[in-house]
Amino acid sequence: MKRAAYPFICAYVVALLLVLLKSSYAGDVPRITKEELKKKLCAPELIILDVRTNKSWDKGIQKIKCSKRVDPDNISSWVGTLPKDKELVLYCA
Repeated sequence: MKRAAYPFICAYVVALLLVLLKSSYAGDVPRITKEELKKKLCAPELIILDVRTNKSWDKGIQKIKCSKRVDPDNISSWVGTLPKDKELVLYCA
């Protein structure tokens, strides 16, 4: 897969999650700064999903503390397992 496709895959994952989870954010996807995220790391009400491609994840030196790695090429295997009462943060590069 070409690098140019990665942003589109990430956007697709976010959009799919919003639709499947029937989020109230359907019109506008909220963003979080790294400072805001750092304050919330490992909080029980927050789930951080690392949706980087396998190649990008394998090459990555740093991983986000308390994040969960999920395969962006196999969304159907994990999207139904996400709780609806938690704040979701998706990380892709």
